[in-house]
Amino acid sequence: MAGILPPPRQAPSRGLAARWRRRLAALSALAAILPAGAWAQACQPADWPLWSDFQRRFVQADGRVIDHSVAQRPSTSEGQSYAMFFALVANDRAVFDRVWRWSIDNLAAGDIGGRLPAWQWGQRQDGSWGVIDANAASDADLWFVYALAEAGRLWNRADYARDARALLARVAADEVADLPGLGRMLLPGPTGFALSGPLWRLNPSYLPVPLLRRFALIDRDGPWQAIAANTVRMIQATAPRGFVADWVAYQAPEGKAAGFVADPEKGAVGSYDAIRNYLWAGMTPAGDPARKTLLQALSGMQEATAATGLPPESVDAATGAAKGEAPVGFSAALLPYLAARGASDELKRQRTRVQASLPADPRAPPEQAPRYYDHVLGLFGIGWDQQRYRFLSSGTLKLSWEKACQHATTR
Repeated sequence: MAGILPPPRQAPSRGLAARWRRRLAALSALAAILPAGAWAQACQPADWPLWSDFQRRFVQADGRVIDHSVAQRPSTSEGQSYAMFFALVANDRAVFDRVWRWSIDNLAAGDIGGRLPAWQWGQRQDGSWGVIDANAASDADLWFVYALAEAGRLWNRADYARDARALLARVAADEVADLPGLGRMLLPGPTGFALSGPLWRLNPSYLPVPLLRRFALIDRDGPWQAIAANTVRMIQATAPRGFVADWVAYQAPEGKAAGFVADPEKGAVGSYDAIRNYLWAGMTPAGDPARKTLLQALSGMQEATAATGLPPESVDAATGAAKGEAPVGFSAALLPYLAARGASDELKRQRTRVQASLPADPRAPPEQAPRYYDHVLGLFGIGWDQQRYRFLSSGTLKLSWEKACQHATTR
């Protein structure tokens, strides 16, 4: 009843207060001696509908990630490594471990320290299932290392950290080349990318700068800071119109100046590979010296998207000519980029498009659901836009679940 104050709260008896103090002291002592992993058991995966939808559509119970849009129903090292990163962002330990175990057993023949993961696994022409292409893909190898290193740090898993170091050493030994006039650079794979001329084929989208910063912490004497600097040089040199190509080449003919040239197989087209460059640039933290240079070099995509309201499906990096309307995954990939460039109107437009399509309606038949790659780009772009993760200048992650699960983290 209004105007009547509640009775004053009675102080607890001395005996009751003493018992509570003893209980709190016991809990504090237990927190100090239990391993971080024990506290983490009570920390559940984050509520992330898009990740849940991705699992339902593309991740088998055994940890195999399947691209249903291809007849062979393949699994790729890229898909496996991306799924591990998303599982880490979602604090989904069980899925992370299953995806990694499947990858070791099926892509690396059970020996991650002795060999790089095969790029593609699926149904062979004779109907059997297994490795289709044994060559490795270095972008997947980097994402495997990164996810493992951060899972080791955040979940206090020494085995993941150990696997990350072993695989990173394998990458440095098998996939890094010293290019004349440029220096250390990551090749797209261990074989098939160093050609006569001499000429090396490179893929700019394989090289997110935040990952390279993290590797420099793991392997302080390694090539990673040099590769980061050369990645920025590569994008600057090959994006004269503000666009970058899917593939580029570096040539060092005898007696002539070395430099970047158009890729001999793919030319200057920038499309489904290249879209990731804008994503990585947008996610590069403000404190990283590479961020400003990358965003300036890649200005063309903002202009092309604003001109039509949709990202182009492909561009000619040499001329700037754009054509086609890109799928929704491209719009998702551009969310961090547009935010970083301060393009608020265009950011709002692309965000509206993405929100209308991702996550997919669970009642929709498979043929009406977003394709695998759109879903992947959506997890990267939307996850960042929802502030589920951020890269720090050191390359380490800041995740939305860390405060709630602070006992599970180590610093």
